[in-house]
Amino acid sequence: MPTPKQMEKLAAEAARRPSPSTAAPDARLPAGYWESVLNDPRAGTTETQMRQRCLSEIQRHVLRISCRRCQRTVEIQTADAVRLYGAYALWKDVAQRRLDNTCQQRTGRHEEDGCWPAFESP
Repeated sequence: MPTPKQMEKLAAEAARRPSPSTAAPDARLPAGYWESVLNDPRAGTTETQMRQRCLSEIQRHVLRISCRRCQRTVEIQTADAVRLYGAYALWKDVAQRRLDNTCQQRTGRHEEDGCWPAFESP
């Protein structure tokens, strides 16, 4: 445990050093910030477009789907999903099958059975 004198010295040194987040909230961003954000391939992809993609088009390593009803989350690696369901299977179909295979909310009514998918972005 540092002595009080050492603690005062450490506090004085920390006060002299500028913190990494000294920019004001309304400060201008660096020149290439928005350009790099908009050039990112994920920038133009909406959640609906992501659901309609084939597994072979998805660049993520892990695919995650959760249920709005029972709050369960299921993950699968993209390589495993391609191996099990094929490269041209749609992500929304694969996700629904992954949830339905282990669904625990059974009511007996077709309209209510099964999980309600919520596609997550890691």
